[in-house]
Amino acid sequence: MLRQQDVGHRIVVRRIVGIREGRPLFSDALGELVELTETHVTLTTDQGRLRVPVAEVHRAKRVPPARRPTAAAVVALELASDEAWPAPTRGRLGDWLLRSAQGWTGRANSALPVGDPDRPLPAALDAVERWYADLGQPAMVNTPLPLAAPVGAELDARGWTSRPLTLVQTAPLAPLRAGRAAPPQGQAAPGNAGPEHAGPEHAGPDDEPADHASPGRVDPPPAGADPPPGRVGAPPGRHGEVEPGAGTPPAAPGPAGLPPVELAAAPSDDWLAVAAGRKGGFPDAARHVLTAVDQVRFAHVYADGALLAVGRGTVTGDGRWLGLSLIEALPHARRLGLATHVIRALADWGAALGASGAFLQVEQRNTPAVNLYRGLGFTTHHTYLTRVAP
Repeated sequence: MLRQQDVGHRIVVRRIVGIREGRPLFSDALGELVELTETHVTLTTDQGRLRVPVAEVHRAKRVPPARRPTAAAVVALELASDEAWPAPTRGRLGDWLLRSAQGWTGRANSALPVGDPDRPLPAALDAVERWYADLGQPAMVNTPLPLAAPVGAELDARGWTSRPLTLVQTAPLAPLRAGRAAPPQGQAAPGNAGPEHAGPEHAGPDDEPADHASPGRVDPPPAGADPPPGRVGAPPGRHGEVEPGAGTPPAAPGPAGLPPVELAAAPSDDWLAVAAGRKGGFPDAARHVLTAVDQVRFAHVYADGALLAVGRGTVTGDGRWLGLSLIEALPHARRLGLATHVIRALADWGAALGASGAFLQVEQRNTPAVNLYRGLGFTTHHTYLTRVAP
């Protein structure tokens, strides 16, 4: 039978689904164990979230993890991620990408060593160091694992340090769109649970929150709490007008009376203020990183003229991938399910453009966020380390 240490691992559950001619009928479910209580086993499967009463469980056990993605799949997702977060200053070493964005976020200011650098590895890393030195900024390399393990070994020999391990996670869009992404009743979810936070409420040392989805609190409101009021009038400082065309679903009321999610082709001043506040600044390069994508939408949730939640979605990778970033419920509007509400709206938009999967990045050490994303159906596709020159 399962134990608490199995939470977060891949399991198979055989459950009793009926009786025929006096004999039990069984059904098997395969997925990632999300929660284990005295009464229920909860797992995420390819079809969505499944909550099985313990009384119906015939057998359950941990199984080996799914097969690792191919090198080609890792490269394709990394390139889709780069396309979704484009640095304005770019260079190439063979297939390797060199990226700079005035220091705004690690991903937009690091080399991506995928493919052939068209020279021996030591010479390639020497060239990376010179490229960043010419820009007057520290050299960084983003190493997808295990694909870039040889690069990591060479960087170890050079004394480069590592930022915390980041999980690149993916999920099918169907469960997100179907509304099966909400956490179970009573489950605490993190506030600002992106990798820039060491815990549910407090900012941590990482300096690149903006390129990681940050769900905010998404558990249900306390019993008896009123839902947020409907939106009255347009708030000041809005620039990005909502565009219902070009694959954008019209705004619609959210569940339990939540205000609608509005998707705009450009961020409002309010939206940019949230991004700048999280980053402690907003250089010119930041606007390019956020907006220089062919298919991008900025999510806004307002009530009574006040901004409650934001998010950003992109469709890249030949239209396959919805990239999620800067998903956040503001402090005065947490514990209302707004982040899940935003993700669902962006999933609808991405699906309308033909996307079939979503991706995001989250630090492995950020347990509350990892648990939340697991509940939304996300699993780890691969990992990466951001390496920093001494």
